Amino acid sequence: MKLLKILAATTAIAALLAGPAFAQTRIALVVKSLGNGFFDAANKGAQEAAAELGDVEVIYTGPTAATAEAQIEVINSLIAQQVDAIAISANDPDALVPALQKAMERGIKVISWDSGVAPEGRQLHLNPSETNLIGETIIKLAADYLPEGGDVAILSAASTATNQNAWIDAAKAALPEKFANINLVAVVYGDDDSVKSTDEAKGLIASYPELKAIIAPTTVGVVAAAQVVTDQNLIGKINVTGLALPSEFKQFIDNGASQAVALWNPIDLGYSAVMLANDLVEGAEAAPGATLSMGRMGELTLDDTSSGAMAAPFTFDKSNIEEFSKIY
Repeated sequence: MKLLKILAATTAIAALLAGPAFAQTRIALVVKSLGNGFFDAANKGAQEAAAELGDVEVIYTGPTAATAEAQIEVINSLIAQQVDAIAISANDPDALVPALQKAMERGIKVISWDSGVAPEGRQLHLNPSETNLIGETIIKLAADYLPEGGDVAILSAASTATNQNAWIDAAKAALPEKFANINLVAVVYGDDDSVKSTDEAKGLIASYPELKAIIAPTTVGVVAAAQVVTDQNLIGKINVTGLALPSEFKQFIDNGASQAVALWNPIDLGYSAVMLANDLVEGAEAAPGATLSMGRMGELTLDDTSSGAMAAPFTFDKSNIEEFSKIY
């Protein structure tokens, strides 16, 4: 009888060890909206990190519309599911704070990445790159092909998007000193919606007949603007640039609607976000000056706002767009 009891206990333990619930860390990768190629690529990196870690499940989720209200619903659902960590690219830095504070009160680790949350609503923030460098880069992408200067406009995502606003502020700050002959005539917002972004691009072209470049620091807006320039036979007259996924944007480098764009690797970004979230789950402390692991991407040292930058943006043009379009 004792032998049977021992065998039964051993079998039960083995079943628990073999089951998916054993030592399984669940990390939710929450994006601004589903159906966005940038975030789909980030999910590839997130799943890579989960496979590398071995005992992590990544839940890829987000709303269908890029609004704070829709993300709050997603967050509340994840709290109910009792996930271990939430890694979120925020549609609004402040509106999400109460829901994310609730998550942290329940023991859920919270980080923001790509587009940040106010410090009181997260434990750390992962910037894709350094804000001032991105701001300068997006202006330089236009200025490099305007030797005599000229009028440019910015087509952004949501007016509340933390990262977009920070990059635009940095771009404006770089103009007088480094790009004195570039005249920024307008900043408009397409809300990361292709239809609205298209309409805003058309409005810029109609409103500013001397416009030489449209700068869109958003993967949705840059494609929309390049398509408008293509459709209106303005190739060679208006250069579209900004931040773009190579796979989505190759056609516009090929047809001349754009001379060059830039982006950090979203695969690396999703990978790094999951590695950082897992580090917190395992007991790492997110405090100014702390260093956390990003796996193959190295280490992240947090500044006085518990934020850090992953890497510098990379430029894509005719010389390399073919190669990178096959990757992401």
